[in-house]
Amino acid sequence: QVQLVESGGGLVQAGGSLSLSCAASGSIFRINAMAWYRQAAGKQRELVARITNGGRTNYADSAKGRFTISRDNAKKMVFLQMNSLKPEDTAVYYCNAAIQRVGSPSDNDYWGQGTQVTVSS
Repeated sequence: QVQLVESGGGLVQAGGSLSLSCAASGSIFRINAMAWYRQAAGKQRELVARITNGGRTNYADSAKGRFTISRDNAKKMVFLQMNSLKPEDTAVYYCNAAIQRVGSPSDNDYWGQGTQVTVSS
């Protein structure tokens, strides 16, 4: 069994900062790309930021210059530092990872349960 568990969401005023964390656990052989997605009420889930196991990153245009994704491969964790938050950043944020389980020939997509981020104006 593989699990992704997020933490760090909450309520913040516009212009503030929040840091999200996600920890992977279970029978893991290798973690490939890790990412953060978000889903606002009534909208589709969208990619916020992604990081490869080599550290290469890409961001949604809305996140560029304000958000930073990073990872700690030894701890099997991914982080999202969010600065200069705006009300439109309000959403449930989900951790995503491509994980190859022990004994498996390929990786599969796993999702966390989500953490609410609310930015007040």
